[in-house]
Amino acid sequence: MIFTDDTEETLRAAVWLVNSAEDPDTLTSLSDEAAFLGQFGYTGRLDRDEAELAGLRGIRAQLRTMLLAPRDDMAVAVNEALAGISLTPRLARHGPLDWHLHAVADDHPLPERVIVETAMALIDVIRAEEGSRISVCADDTCEALALDLSRNRSKRYCSTVCANRNAVAAYRARRAEA
Repeated sequence: MIFTDDTEETLRAAVWLVNSAEDPDTLTSLSDEAAFLGQFGYTGRLDRDEAELAGLRGIRAQLRTMLLAPRDDMAVAVNEALAGISLTPRLARHGPLDWHLHAVADDHPLPERVIVETAMALIDVIRAEEGSRISVCADDTCEALALDLSRNRSKRYCSTVCANRNAVAAYRARRAEA
């Protein structure tokens, strides 16, 4: 394990949100939001309404910028994300997660909590100098993010679809040369 479980889960959620903006957009309805919440299990205030959905859609560009920033710029983005928020850090344990840090009160709007939790996760990324684990997919036709949490740093693609497409293309290129 590179990071703590809650850091990895937060990074996965942030990457999911960023990638949901790719064509086709996969965060357009309340049922899409419900799928996101079912996969990532955010606790606290969940309005599950159009305003919250719009808020989640609205933070995707900020998350992308934060996640892809070089280390020093990432630190600036983290500081900016945390600057205007009333932080109330505390340890929490719920569901399958052991003790982990909640940085803001549970009654804050979900999009705000996602930004703060992502900023907190990026603190671990910055301190461990592991920013290279978040990159744009290696597929030339894809702009989605790839999160590499593998031990050997081998993940280059955002999904198996992109990985398979590139493997087939490389195979066909080798066959054509032969």
